Amino acid sequence: MKSEIIERFTSYVKVDTQSDESSETCPSTPGQLTLAGQLVDELKAIGMENVTMDQYGYVMATLPSNTTKTVPTIGFLAHVDTATDFTGKGVKPQIVENYDGHDIVLNEQQQIILSPKEFPELPQYKGHTLITTDGTTLLGADNKAGIAEIMTAMDYLIRHPEIKHGRIRVAFTPDEEIGRGPHRFDVKAFDAAYAYTMDGGPLGELEYESFNAAAAKITFKGKNVHPGTAKGKMVNSAKLAMEFNGMLPAEEAPETTEGYEGFYHLISFNGDVEETRLHYIIRDFDREKFEDRKANITAIVDDLQKTYGSDKIILEMNDQYYNMRDKIEPVKHIVDLAHQAMENLGIKPVIKPIRGGTDGSQLSYMGLPTPNVFTGGENYHGRYEYISVDNMEKAVQVIIEIARLYEEKAE
Repeated sequence: MKSEIIERFTSYVKVDTQSDESSETCPSTPGQLTLAGQLVDELKAIGMENVTMDQYGYVMATLPSNTTKTVPTIGFLAHVDTATDFTGKGVKPQIVENYDGHDIVLNEQQQIILSPKEFPELPQYKGHTLITTDGTTLLGADNKAGIAEIMTAMDYLIRHPEIKHGRIRVAFTPDEEIGRGPHRFDVKAFDAAYAYTMDGGPLGELEYESFNAAAAKITFKGKNVHPGTAKGKMVNSAKLAMEFNGMLPAEEAPETTEGYEGFYHLISFNGDVEETRLHYIIRDFDREKFEDRKANITAIVDDLQKTYGSDKIILEMNDQYYNMRDKIEPVKHIVDLAHQAMENLGIKPVIKPIRGGTDGSQLSYMGLPTPNVFTGGENYHGRYEYISVDNMEKAVQVIIEIARLYEEKAE
C-alpha cells in the first residue's frame, strides 16, 4: 500500500493547482481541471462507478454497497487546489526513507534546511518515510494527500470484497483554499447522509468545530498634493488605514492566539497617499463573539467616518462560513464512529477545533454533516511542508475502518 500511496501522491503534487482569489471562474485556475480530469481517469481505472465531472471541475464517483444490510450512504471528500500563500508551481517532491531524526537538507544550493531546532515535532517521525519539498515550493499535501488516501482506500475496498460496506460516495472539489469549495457542490447529486473531509493535519486529528468566519475589505480615500504645499490639503489614505488598524486590539491576532481564541487578521495592506485597501479576515468559534467582532469593525469605521467623512472610508464585509459544530452535534454519532475507527487501529484520536476553514464547514450548513479527519502532514502552505507516508497509510486504514463500522452497526 505504501508504494501505491507514494506513486499517487507524487503524481498529483506535480500538477500546479494553486487557486486564485482574484479569478472569477470556477475553478479559479486551469490546473485544477487538469488534475480533476486525471482523477476521473483513475477512478474509472480502479473500478469506481458513476464517475462524473461537471463543467466546474467537481468530480464524483460511487463505490456500490456489497452488503444486504441497510447502511446509510457515506462520503469522503478532498480538494484539488493548493494554497495561495506560497508557490505551487514546479513542485519537486523528495522522499526521505527511514528518517533519522536529524536535519533534512531540502535545498543544498540555497541552504534551506528542515530542522528539529525549528520544528520540534520532527523527531517523532524517526523511522518514517517522509515526503518533503525541495525548499522552493509548497508540497501540496493540503489536500492532495487526502485525494491519494481516498483513492487508495477505494482501490483497496474494490480489491477486497470480503470487507463489507455500504454505498460510498467520493468527491474531489476545487477552490477550497479560497473559500469557494462548496459553492457549486451539488449536495443532492452527491446523495450521501454523512461525509468526511480528509483534510486534517497530523496523525489522529478529528475535528468537528470550525471558526465562524467573515472577510472585510476597507478602502480609504485620500487626497494627494505636492508635499511642499500640502499643509491643510493633503489627506494620506495610508495613514488613515494605519489609524484604523491601530484601533483593533493588538493582542487579538493570529500570532498571539490559540485554541478557542478568535482574532482579527490583516491579510493585505496595499496603497499610497491617494488610496489604500486593507483586507481582513475575522474569526471566532463563539457566534456571539463573532458578531461582536464584526460590530467592532463597523463601529471603528463609523467613528473614523465622522472625523474624515463617510466618502473617505468604505467598508465591505461578508460572512464566509459558520461553526459546523452546530450542525454536527445533532448527529455526533458520525464523529464517535470515526473516533472508534481510530481507536480500533491503535490511533489516539485528537479532537480539537479547526483553527481555519474546511469545506465541511459550509457543507454541514448545506445539509451534509461533514467532520474532518487527519491526512498526516505538517507545516502546510509553505516550503517546510512535509508528510509521513506511514501516517498516510494509517489515514487510508481509517477510511476503510469507518466504512466497515457503518456496515457492522447497521441492521
